[in-house]
Amino acid sequence: MLQLRIVSPEKIEFDGVIESVIVPGTMGQFEILNDHAPIISTLQKGMVEYTTKEGKTSLEIQGGFVEVQKNVVSLCVEMA
Repeated sequence: MLQLRIVSPEKIEFDGVIESVIVPGTMGQFEILNDHAPIISTLQKGMVEYTTKEGKTSLEIQGGFVEVQKNVVSLCVEMA
C-alpha cells in the first residue's frame, strides 16, 4: 500500500492510504504503484486519479510536483 498526500495552497486535498495513483507528468501520464522507485517530477494540467479500497477518485489540477520515496507519494498541486 502507498501513503498519498495531496496538498494545494488552500488546503490538504487528500491524506490517506491508496493502492495506486496516476499523475499527468510533463513527459506524459504515469502510474505509481507500491515499491515505485524514488522520483521527483513536474506535473502539467490534467487529472490525478487515485484508487483506494472504496474506489477511484479524480482531481483536476493545473500543475505541480510529485515526489515518491519509500511508498510515500507527495503531490504539491495547484487546483483547477
